[in-house]
Amino acid sequence: MRTHWKRLNGPQRIAGVDLARGLAIIGMFAAHLLVTPETWLWSDPGTWLSIVDGRSSILFATLAGVSIGLVTGGRSPLAPALMSGARQRLMVRAAALFILGILLVLTGVPVFVILPAYAILFFLALPFTALSARAVLCSAVVIAVVMPFVQPWLNSLDIWADPLGEELSAVLGWNYPFTLWIAFVLAGLGIARSGVTRLVVQVRMLVVGAVLAVIGYSLAELPPPASGEYWYLVWSAAPHSSGLLEVIGTGGFVIAVLAACLLICRLDLVKTVSFPLRATGAMPLTAYTAQLLVWAIIALLVTGDTADLYAFRALDPFWPLTLAILAACTLWSLFIGRGPLEWALERASRIVPSATGRVGRLEG
Repeated sequence: MRTHWKRLNGPQRIAGVDLARGLAIIGMFAAHLLVTPETWLWSDPGTWLSIVDGRSSILFATLAGVSIGLVTGGRSPLAPALMSGARQRLMVRAAALFILGILLVLTGVPVFVILPAYAILFFLALPFTALSARAVLCSAVVIAVVMPFVQPWLNSLDIWADPLGEELSAVLGWNYPFTLWIAFVLAGLGIARSGVTRLVVQVRMLVVGAVLAVIGYSLAELPPPASGEYWYLVWSAAPHSSGLLEVIGTGGFVIAVLAACLLICRLDLVKTVSFPLRATGAMPLTAYTAQLLVWAIIALLVTGDTADLYAFRALDPFWPLTLAILAACTLWSLFIGRGPLEWALERASRIVPSATGRVGRLEG
């Protein structure tokens, strides 16, 4: 147990990243299982629960970029030979994530499974892993500014209205459109390249993220610059709208949340108290998959239909399921070590040999 405790609390581990990932996982649980207000108003605490809608999954995607950055060299990209091996191992993991995502879609649980999109985003991020922090962050900004103007057109393509349009959307994870969400992954990659463990970087992240959040959500209170449905969609800050102000506001929000997690985890007391969340964040794939599988089993046994969202929510499953996942991840981390699915991905990636005999490992 002492060894496993040191694994999650030693210098090789970035506690703030684990904490942020744990918050993202619990936030997605809440978005799935709780009825949240339609809008979030800073001035109305009764609407604050809606903070989990959309923001949790964007935080999850941004942290994917951080992990990709860490495994491909951290502040400095790996040398070409090492980078080639790291990219190949990431491709193996992405393929495994895609297959697992499709299997979870087939359970019929009424959520937009993020793993297929997550896998596609891994592939799309690979060409950017050789770039500097400045180049990656500039790429993220360009995509974040341009794609909200293109996304309404992509969302209106006839292909989504075809008989198999719904299935195609699920396979591609189109609720998290990779055409736009790659900006969040690249933001995380750029943060890793900037030196995510450096205090100055963490403070800058907090300031920049907070400023972007205020700008994005404040502009959302104003009318669009032009009339019509197109401009309404472009100007939107609503969760999963792919609007420009969602990208700015929520993108800034998740950067600030990650910065806050990194800063507070500099305190040993916070690291100790937050261990259950960090343990969950250290095995996010296991926690996410377990939630959906348990959901499917309980729904099938109790309601006879895995797809009936309202019947399952009527069971008030959020707190029992969330606390059970937190407890299970904590005990597993202390007594066994890495999460089972994380371990399986690590083993699968070993089919690609490393140029130095070492196998790259994603943070968590």
